[in-house]
Amino acid sequence: MPIQVLMPALSPTMEKGNLAKWLKKEGEPIKSGDVIAEIETDKATMEVEATDEGTLGKILIPEGTADVAVNTPIATILADGESAADLAKVSAPPKPEKAAESAPPAAKAEAPVPPAAAPAALQAAAVPDPEIPPGTEMVTMTIREALRDAMAEEMRRDGDVFVMGEEVAEYQGAYKITQGLLQEFGARRVIDTPITEHGFAGIGIGAALTGLKPIVEFMTFNFAMQAMDQIINSAAKTLYMSGGQLGCSIVFRGPNGAAARVAAQHSQDYSSWYSHIPGLKVIAPFSAADAKGLLKAAIRDPNPVIFLENEMLYGHTGEVPKLADYVIPIGKARIARAGQHVTIISWSNGMTYALKAADELAKEGIEAEVIDLRTLRPMDTDTIIASVKKTGRAVTVEEGWQQSGVGAEIAARIMEHAFDYLDAPVTRVSGKDVPMPYAANLEKLALPSAAEVVAAAKAVCYR
Repeated sequence: MPIQVLMPALSPTMEKGNLAKWLKKEGEPIKSGDVIAEIETDKATMEVEATDEGTLGKILIPEGTADVAVNTPIATILADGESAADLAKVSAPPKPEKAAESAPPAAKAEAPVPPAAAPAALQAAAVPDPEIPPGTEMVTMTIREALRDAMAEEMRRDGDVFVMGEEVAEYQGAYKITQGLLQEFGARRVIDTPITEHGFAGIGIGAALTGLKPIVEFMTFNFAMQAMDQIINSAAKTLYMSGGQLGCSIVFRGPNGAAARVAAQHSQDYSSWYSHIPGLKVIAPFSAADAKGLLKAAIRDPNPVIFLENEMLYGHTGEVPKLADYVIPIGKARIARAGQHVTIISWSNGMTYALKAADELAKEGIEAEVIDLRTLRPMDTDTIIASVKKTGRAVTVEEGWQQSGVGAEIAARIMEHAFDYLDAPVTRVSGKDVPMPYAANLEKLALPSAAEVVAAAKAVCYR
């Protein structure tokens, strides 16, 4: 099927840009890594690299076009053996994400969007959280909106909750997660900080030790390396070292892991780093409902919580229960898809590969059970073991590196608690053992893929 080239983003907050120039013409061959176009904003110019090979079938947006929305299809690449007649087979692009509203709404008024019909074999695959009463109205929103609503609701509920970080106030957040909070809660509770992660993380921890409940936003967890001493030696250890006298109710949140062409220093996955530390709780949600429910739980938790978001998921939409107070318990995994032949375990953006792989495996008669961990520390070992005892096989999926990774911890727990039930060794799918490349084609190769998950699942099933 022809491949669509989408308008990329030059920055996390970019919503549109100008397509300045096409460097390839229709009918010309394209190789992975070829520069095919230039886009620009008032701040920067960027080359668009092809990540697939084939022929430039059709240019959808002519050069010189201004204000092209991010993720708009700008061209179509034909694979080998395809012709212009195949252009009609391109599926319609997803609707562009609606711009965030000026103030965080308490609830959405629109009617819930009915889910698409699933194949017969997949009916009732997802297991809902028991906290959702039957018949609850579901509201469709982006993960960005779900996170914002969670913070707004908790700030309305508890006057001790406040937000601090770089550009969270006047600029409305580097990723627009805090949009509207300054207008509602004022500068006393939505605080812009200088560019000093070590400094403002320490101030947040000090506030938490005196009884306040800070939400500290890191523009990216890559920058939180500057605050490691504060997070680990102060936030995580003080309760133990004070003999239980000093609690530290604080949430450190922000995007974690790979984004899109931000290279090695801005693409690291810190899941295993933080989940290694006693005294921290670590959450990494995938869906909008989990993002909202778990962030509310994190804000209320008396312990320091690392809340790992993913930039690539911010614009994804999902259904969130319309409840007065929707809170998901920390430390409970979710069965995202039921199955009986192999267990696939992942979290955050890794679930994207896991669920796509499960769809492909189903076409070959392999029913995969997909577990979304949601919380990495404490880890829901019971749900993992119960699934593996049923399927006899397990595959872990993570964007981080394998060495000392979360997948290695999962494999160890399976060996400890379900060794006699295994019909094949536990297999890990992960990011490649290299710093993240900048080039789009190499970045794609460095990350896991649904195809790799499918191959791993078939291998443990001896197929």
